[in-house]
Amino acid sequence: MLNIILIAVAVILVTVGLVKLVDKFIPQKFKPILNILLWILIIFLGYQTYNSIYDPIQFNKVKQKRYAKVIESLKDIRDAELAHRTVTGKFTDSFDNLIKFIDTAQYTITQRRDSTVIDEALTKLYQVETTKDIVVIDTLGFVSVKDSLFKNSDRYKTMMNVPVGKPGAKFQLQAGFLDQNDIKIPVFEASVKKDVILYDQDRDLLIQENQVVSVDGVNGDALKVGSMNEVKTGGNWPITYGDNE
Repeated sequence: MLNIILIAVAVILVTVGLVKLVDKFIPQKFKPILNILLWILIIFLGYQTYNSIYDPIQFNKVKQKRYAKVIESLKDIRDAELAHRTVTGKFTDSFDNLIKFIDTAQYTITQRRDSTVIDEALTKLYQVETTKDIVVIDTLGFVSVKDSLFKNSDRYKTMMNVPVGKPGAKFQLQAGFLDQNDIKIPVFEASVKKDVILYDQDRDLLIQENQVVSVDGVNGDALKVGSMNEVKTGGNWPITYGDNE
């Protein structure tokens, strides 16, 4: 962008120089028309230079505001999925199932404590009372998943909807298992394309945004949380947008 600005400024300066040359060397009868054309060119190039600076600034403002809202929704989806895995042992790829789960599921509150009991096998073997240490897990009660995650809010019922960008867009939700050392590990991924979030913005700037590779930007062409290719529940946004783990 800086190169474009420098070129535009250089062209404007050259055009201004041409105006002076025209004023000095061109016959009087041609000067009015040429001066008008050159000043039109100067105004046009000035406008283009202004836009080359202003448009990216506005694009970034819109992008940051929309990304922040989308990330809040992705965090809600992640929290709901993690609760689903805690209770059921797996993730789900259905928002309907996820909402039903939040409405009905409960966390079990437990307490672990150490205890000592008689080891009947060793006592019988040695004819001497023998003890062993064990861990006892007591169930203390139950807590609603909905109250734990969302308290009095019902925003989870619409968390499948992308909150900004293209009207009617929804997050893509996937879930399954990865095999690692013959162990099936549950994974999930929720995502939305940048093209959806910024559908009404400048196309050239959007193409650049889809190609971002930066530590302080959202890399790739989508915002997402989780992964179907690795055991990961974090998001792909930088810390400037908030916690991504």
